[in-house]
Amino acid sequence: MRDVGIFSTRRALPRMSWTPKNLFNLVQRTVQDGDKKKDLDFGGGSRDTLFQQRWRAKTLVRAYHGDLLNEKIFKRWYLPDYLPDVRPRRKVFSGDQAQLAEFAKRKQKEEKKDEKDKEKEKDKGLAPIGSLMFAEVERRLDVLIFRSCFAHSIYEARRLVVHGNVLLNGKRHYNANTRLAPGDMFSVKPSAIQFLQPPKNPDECDDISGREGAPEDLTPFHLPFYASPWLFIPAYLEVSFPTCSAVYVRHPTARPQYSEIPTPYDADGDVIRYAWEWYMEHRPRKRTESQWAKMPDDRLRRHMQEHRLGKNSLKLATSIV
Repeated sequence: MRDVGIFSTRRALPRMSWTPKNLFNLVQRTVQDGDKKKDLDFGGGSRDTLFQQRWRAKTLVRAYHGDLLNEKIFKRWYLPDYLPDVRPRRKVFSGDQAQLAEFAKRKQKEEKKDEKDKEKEKDKGLAPIGSLMFAEVERRLDVLIFRSCFAHSIYEARRLVVHGNVLLNGKRHYNANTRLAPGDMFSVKPSAIQFLQPPKNPDECDDISGREGAPEDLTPFHLPFYASPWLFIPAYLEVSFPTCSAVYVRHPTARPQYSEIPTPYDADGDVIRYAWEWYMEHRPRKRTESQWAKMPDDRLRRHMQEHRLGKNSLKLATSIV
């Protein structure tokens, strides 16, 4: 099996999982002051070369974000061509003399506002756009199932899809590599979700629906105690536990001091930055037509192609008429 030994405490590489070993590795990397956390120290204080630091950062982020993906496939199809520019854009006035005169009158006021805005921007800082390099990975069906708390790990989420326990827009879907488009809805078979099944040892689980004063219509969600603090749902997902379904509302975004990409590392830290620098120097070659045919299923690109074909056919019919 491909996921054997992935929770090795010797390497302590956090993964998308709520298992005790993985949470222990996550604490070693991010909380405890030890040798594992020192691996996150980059810059001038490190004795490693720049190549070694970038390689280490790339290893850390890839272990969590899409370790099921082959490195070549990740660089070719899941790595964005560029990151968005979040620098503030100044207004540019163009036109006749009246507009220029109006601009001259307001120039002094705008300079004062710009100074205040610059001070606010310095306090807030720029948006952590480096984490958006994993936005395409977050669109994958197996990742979204894990983010919706329907599976205890990304590996279990992939098995749910492969075994035919997932519906995509009302149809059974078997491809875990599919990248969803905004508005797509997926649902998981309730009998296949482990958290909804009665636990073998009730003392090891937190039964939310069985608490005193809890409404009777709550979904019986049996979550292990060690996983409760890590339970969260991203803002770009709308989840319904009574129906075991979720809707991919929009793509994840980032703003100053906040990123919607769930990651165990600082979204604007050295780990993400050094990893991005590594991939910028090791980008794949330009895609050919044969390579485009091998691209993993992307519903957003498919919709865009269908829209373009519809426009072209409409133009052709109009020209014929």
